[in-house]
Amino acid sequence: MAKQNQENQESSSFFAGVYQIVAQIPFGKVISYGQIAWMLGKPRAARMVGWAMRRCPDGLPWQRVVMADGTLAGGPYADLRRELLKAEGVAFLPDGRVDMDACRWELFRTETPQK
Repeated sequence: MAKQNQENQESSSFFAGVYQIVAQIPFGKVISYGQIAWMLGKPRAARMVGWAMRRCPDGLPWQRVVMADGTLAGGPYADLRRELLKAEGVAFLPDGRVDMDACRWELFRTETPQK
């Protein structure tokens, strides 16, 4: 039971970190699930970022988190995500993916990830 409580606390802390980063993504920029995981010191946790985003609190720019290759996730919300990003001026490639080279949020801090 103690191990499960510790895992729940770690998960809650990780999710809170995800939401702190998402809250900072500038208008017209995107970031990948893997970038967020890397920033949190968990470079192999892109899927966990995805789980956090499924529970994203209202008011955060959830649409700005995309797959590393610019593909839009979101199941039934993918079309809404596309429209929201287009309204922000996010560029798309001819195949429908976000142009990550043009729109990726490049952070000012480039040091190694947190531990």
